[in-house]
Amino acid sequence: MKGPMPHYSALALLRARFQGAGFWKPLWTGRTLQDAYDVVVVGAGGHGLATAYHLARDYGLKVAVLERRLVGYGNVGRNTTIVRSNYLLPENHYFYEDSLRRWEKLSSVLNYNVMYSPRGVVDLCLNDGDMIAAARRGNAMRLAGIDSELMELEALERFAPELATRGNRRFPIVGALVQRRGGTVRHDAVAWGYARAATAFGADIIENCDVQGLRTEAGVVIGVETTRGFVKANRVLFATAGHTGMVGTMIGLPLPIETHLLQAMVTEPIKPLINSVLIYGHPGHGETYILQSDRGGIVMGGHLDGFPSYTREGQWHRLEDVVQGAVDMLPQIGGLRILRQWAGTNDMTMDGSPIMDRIKYDNVFLNAGWCYGGFKTIPASGAACAQLVATGTAPDIARGFRLSRFATGHMLDERGDGPFPVRL
Repeated sequence: MKGPMPHYSALALLRARFQGAGFWKPLWTGRTLQDAYDVVVVGAGGHGLATAYHLARDYGLKVAVLERRLVGYGNVGRNTTIVRSNYLLPENHYFYEDSLRRWEKLSSVLNYNVMYSPRGVVDLCLNDGDMIAAARRGNAMRLAGIDSELMELEALERFAPELATRGNRRFPIVGALVQRRGGTVRHDAVAWGYARAATAFGADIIENCDVQGLRTEAGVVIGVETTRGFVKANRVLFATAGHTGMVGTMIGLPLPIETHLLQAMVTEPIKPLINSVLIYGHPGHGETYILQSDRGGIVMGGHLDGFPSYTREGQWHRLEDVVQGAVDMLPQIGGLRILRQWAGTNDMTMDGSPIMDRIKYDNVFLNAGWCYGGFKTIPASGAACAQLVATGTAPDIARGFRLSRFATGHMLDERGDGPFPVRL
């Protein structure tokens, strides 16, 4: 480009915004709800938007995404942005690895920067038992072609010097399991990128539209009842994250899911300190994981509150446990101030693994129960769920997520929330 870049004053930008001069164009809002669609997706979170994108792009279907509030208002905008595939069970690590590989290319695919940062995920080991469990998981990952490194203390000190492992610590650190390709992705950019891309392929994203029920004829669902009227649909997908139990109640199908809150918080910004994602499963306060955001704040979270709730209110005992764990891990952050706290509503299944299947009717589908792993799996979940909805058959990597496993006893018992959920 020749010549200087154009300069716009704040007043000019505001005037352009409100006069419609083209500086900001709505990318997914302002769509008109049509009378009928091939697929209605209920929920404009990460999984709903990704599924709608693949349904429109890969299968050419006419899709509507109905959201009771706003795009990105739910869990896709209320998480700690971590992505990884360091799981033990094949049904999980293959699926999460498919997602991680898609994360690596997603900015190019969507033509929207989702800020994937492969900074590394470090599961810290505090004793020999942790190291044995880490070796078991790491070996399973490597046999599946997934990167994993078991680091003893010397290597860990080089990878994460901020830990100061040789100091006087309450719980000594003896090593770690590291996945270098794991890291973070900007959560709101994921919502915006998928919404923009789905809209570009013809999907209608309708905000402030609450689905209140299904309409059936001769045992088949013919559409959804909404606060904006009836919408005809050949197929319906529910992807409502922490509100899946309410969906089950609405359609008269009890689901093996509870809603629990997961707390997180962020400190005031500081100079760069933490280069990776550190996960610390300590006996005093449970699990704590921390990372440093691009703004400099220390983001931290931990276990669930421990009881069902939809409130999204902070629980002081959980916040205290997380902070104490973070200070145990990195004593040098003890003087920082907490700027804000938030909570996400988590779909928790009995075995800690998701459900992707038909429910009650042949043309009604569910994508839910992602527990702690919902954000990590958005790209793989969108592609797999779109195949299930469009063709009626799930891909091989998602067939272990059938609802029927709870009746047959084929559980996938891997919570995936802490460093080593399966201990020896």
